[in-house]
Amino acid sequence: MSQALFDKIESEQFQKDRADFHVGDTVRVHTKVVEGDKERIQIFSGVVIGRRGRGLNRTFTVRRISYGEGVERVFPVHSPRVDKIEIERRGSVRRAKLTYLRKRVGKGAVAVKEQEGRATATAAVAVAVP
Repeated sequence: MSQALFDKIESEQFQKDRADFHVGDTVRVHTKVVEGDKERIQIFSGVVIGRRGRGLNRTFTVRRISYGEGVERVFPVHSPRVDKIEIERRGSVRRAKLTYLRKRVGKGAVAVKEQEGRATATAAVAVAVP
């Protein structure tokens, strides 16, 4: 297979609008599920605990707690089965992989702080100091 043909196929499948989330963000992933003749959308929400790969091979792992059990699911970013990815909450973490959340229980498993913008932080300092 020639490189030009490979690049053409890759550019057709590549979806640019899906790469704006990061590790630590809480996301809702809408996936298309085919059951017989029908197709429906299934939503999986949780915290992004890791990303890997480059280009069309990029995947991300989402973790959530369901009925007291941790459930992780790996999604390809550029898959046609992934309808859309909504960001519910931005997280601020200092790790590329959040695998340590697997060991935590209860509220400790929600160790992802919400990201604070620079404008709100400077405004809070300006208000506090007269």
